[in-house]
Amino acid sequence: MLPALPVSGTEQHFPVRRVYCVGRNYAAHAIEMGHDPDRDLPFFFQKNPENLLYANDFPYPTLTSDVHFEVELIVALKAGGSDVPAATAQDLIFGYGVGVDFTRRDLQTKAKAQGRPWTAAKAFEHSAPVSGIVSAEEVGSLSGKKIWLEKNGIMQQESDLDHLIWNVPEVIAHLSNQFELAAGDIIFTGTPAGVGAVKTGDQIHCAVEGVAELSFNVV
Repeated sequence: MLPALPVSGTEQHFPVRRVYCVGRNYAAHAIEMGHDPDRDLPFFFQKNPENLLYANDFPYPTLTSDVHFEVELIVALKAGGSDVPAATAQDLIFGYGVGVDFTRRDLQTKAKAQGRPWTAAKAFEHSAPVSGIVSAEEVGSLSGKKIWLEKNGIMQQESDLDHLIWNVPEVIAHLSNQFELAAGDIIFTGTPAGVGAVKTGDQIHCAVEGVAELSFNVV
């Protein structure tokens, strides 16, 4: 049975087929990670649908001492295809939400240094806390909407969706050049600057303005 997320204001659920993530899609975050945002095309990695965590606290994972939060707008697709033009990509969108891409940063740093994949750093159990899905019609335009994350009541990440290097239709278009997209796909669209570590006992509260909010504890 596929993992599924509730659809806001309805009794429906959105079955999740795949989970794609965009790396370094805000200029300030690219810079804080030591990269040049003017040169980097979007690149993608995946989490597993079973990694999604809805309405539960985040259990601090094993094999790490440096787990970082990354708040992101998530996009849920109602249709797919290959080589989708950016001009028509909006037609594929069912709705939006907010999520946190947790990263075992120490494992990622080691994998990068060795030229190895990031799977263990990104696609571990419960690594993607998410809200429910809000329909695209209810959300309307994404222009100017704030995205933010607080840890223990202190703002850590704060930006707006206009600062995406590649906007949502462009992300979908680039992704569809590499994978055949389909209904049920979820896309984490990248995180703004300010990522940082969590520890057991921390409280996380994050949101995309006019879309969804998400709160949970690190346990």
